[in-house]
Amino acid sequence: MRLALFDLDNTLIAGDSDHSWGEYLCQRGILDAAEYQARNDAFYDDYLAGTLDVRAYQNFTQAILGRNSLEQLAEWHGDFMRDCIEPMILSKAEALLEKHRAAGDRLVIITATNRFVTAPIAARLGVETLLATECGMQDGLYTGQITGIPCFQEGKVTRIEQWLEETGLSLDGSYFYSDSRNDLPLLERVDNPVAVDPDDTLRAIAEQRGWPVISLR
Repeated sequence: MRLALFDLDNTLIAGDSDHSWGEYLCQRGILDAAEYQARNDAFYDDYLAGTLDVRAYQNFTQAILGRNSLEQLAEWHGDFMRDCIEPMILSKAEALLEKHRAAGDRLVIITATNRFVTAPIAARLGVETLLATECGMQDGLYTGQITGIPCFQEGKVTRIEQWLEETGLSLDGSYFYSDSRNDLPLLERVDNPVAVDPDDTLRAIAEQRGWPVISLR
């Protein structure tokens, strides 16, 4: 079975779900807007520059999970999906997913954003397999801390290799679609790397190496 791997943020959706989740919490008055948004924006700038401390960022974004019940978090996320994520859904991205689905490919979303934020988005897009940064849990509640290997940069390669070992699948003939320089380690491992609405660094590398560059916007 051929694999079709997809980054999520700014690839399959027209925005960054992690950053938008923080903005949503601030707009609702759940978090202090001035303090949180300043740090959230700074982390996002580091991400765009390829210098993000992913563990520090994940512990920052996941802290809210450790302070609230699962029921409350689910209610907030439902509103977040309706108000923030639905407007980001791209028809061309859905068509691309359907193209690979119709070809019999195994669809996988692989994202640095944590599973709490992204699992409902993957479900909305009809993608059953999600590799994401994991959220710590204890006694059925979130700890507010990252657990395991962050699904970011080289960590995406490690996580996909672990998953391949578990499933017995391989990267033979595989595709990977991404917008970000941060995904170069995995783009370099697949047979068919595709730059999607790429940042300037990835666009230059893709053009130099003859990788397809497409837009889903």
